[in-house]
Amino acid sequence: MKTVYFDHAATTAVDPRVFAEMEPYFVERYGNPSEIHRLGREAREAVDKGRARVAAALGAADKEIVFTSGGTEADNLALTGLLQRFEPGHLIISAIEHPAVMETARYLMRQGWEASFAAVDRDGVVDIDAYEAAFRPDTRLASVMFANNVVGTVQPTRELARIAHEHGAAFHTDAVQAVGAMPIDVDDLGVDLLSLSGHKLYGPKGIGALYIRRGTRVAPILHGGGHERRLRSGTENVPGIVGLGAALELAVAALPTEGPRLAALRDRLTAGLLASIDDTVNLGHPTERLPGNVCVSVAYIEGESMVLQLDGKGIAVSSGSACASGSLEPSHVILGMGYRAEEAHGSVRLTLGRENTDADADYFLEVFPPIVARLREMSPLYVKR
Repeated sequence: MKTVYFDHAATTAVDPRVFAEMEPYFVERYGNPSEIHRLGREAREAVDKGRARVAAALGAADKEIVFTSGGTEADNLALTGLLQRFEPGHLIISAIEHPAVMETARYLMRQGWEASFAAVDRDGVVDIDAYEAAFRPDTRLASVMFANNVVGTVQPTRELARIAHEHGAAFHTDAVQAVGAMPIDVDDLGVDLLSLSGHKLYGPKGIGALYIRRGTRVAPILHGGGHERRLRSGTENVPGIVGLGAALELAVAALPTEGPRLAALRDRLTAGLLASIDDTVNLGHPTERLPGNVCVSVAYIEGESMVLQLDGKGIAVSSGSACASGSLEPSHVILGMGYRAEEAHGSVRLTLGRENTDADADYFLEVFPPIVARLREMSPLYVKR
């Protein structure tokens, strides 16, 4: 059976070139970076090199990069770490944030903070007027993700950061889906904090980073030996840091060719889906979206059923967000864009990667319409035309 992996937004395989760089630090160069003997110095050099690679990919300074266990911890450190320096006041996030930001905001609300959830339009783009109107004198932070993990919409991050600064607030963006998929320069964007994760860009799981602009004061949320400039205690994940740096360097180098290739493949799949299956809606912005994201809502059937049927054909896709798997609730992202619950339940997401080809797209477009037809025949909601 042909195998097609269309779930790169959930996770990616470790690039063999990345693994080759990581491997020595598991067995041969296993020292603790805090020690001054040879093995410790080797580990410290590897951490420093990884930090420099991540910083270079973002247009940042080395000292502005703090390593974490992944995107979720980076988001938690950004929001909680910055806001715990203040008496409870007000923060703003978008209505379609990843749970790592959404649940952190809810935690902060239980600590006395007030939060505004900025609305988005039908394409998933933040309503600029509503966003700006939400600021108050005690707004300390605004956090809006760079690109949505479900529908792929890319936000006007530069403008959102500018507005936050005009109101005296810091600005954070969860760029986990965007880093490695799009060019990102933190100075050009004007963001104060930016989160990223290794396993979304052909690096290992269990490693991420938070960019913290020089002068932005953040307090630690983990306490211990004072690693990572006293912002993230715990012995550094040396193989992971090596892998993150290598993976991000490779991803940025490939962007000029890989971005347009994936965008073309994305558009081919989207056009084929809309042409071959009636009552199907493209979700997310039609052009301002991640190059590898295809997300549609197919009327009258459940996304989970489509995922399982496609899996039987060797095709891996998702419905909604893998980070909220196990829940039968409709995607809060799609609901937040103004779609009905049944439209959200009928969503399917394809996220493309380096190994995907035109032949993969052809295979998907061959097997998916018959799956939809079969599932609709069993649906009590479907009336055949």
